[in-house]
Amino acid sequence: QVQLVESGGGLVQAGGSLRLSCAASERTFRSYAMGWFRQAPGKEREFVAAINRSGSVAYYADSVKGRFTISSDNAKKTVSLQMNSLKLEDTAVYYCAAGGYSDSVTPRIQYEYSYWGQGTQVTVSS
Repeated sequence: QVQLVESGGGLVQAGGSLRLSCAASERTFRSYAMGWFRQAPGKEREFVAAINRSGSVAYYADSVKGRFTISSDNAKKTVSLQMNSLKLEDTAVYYCAAGGYSDSVTPRIQYEYSYWGQGTQVTVSS
């Protein structure tokens, strides 16, 4: 069982930056691909970014490409999401997820992930 705890959410003005972190309890953190998803009020949860278990491959949703960066630190068992140039439409609850896959797989669909954090609220104001 992998426990994930997100942190770093908050209120920020449009154009600002936030850095989300997700800490994993699992000692075999290297065995997991990691992803970030978000859910805005009244909308379905959507893919934001994902990184493979070695941290060598990353994918992004078109809506965040060039503004968000996902990274992982296997020694610290954390995955981070650096969010720059935030827009009003980035407002959502952000979730961290983990899935046990080989290094060649970087899932981008929420049903491919087995473990989820509780979420952290990000609110972008004008």
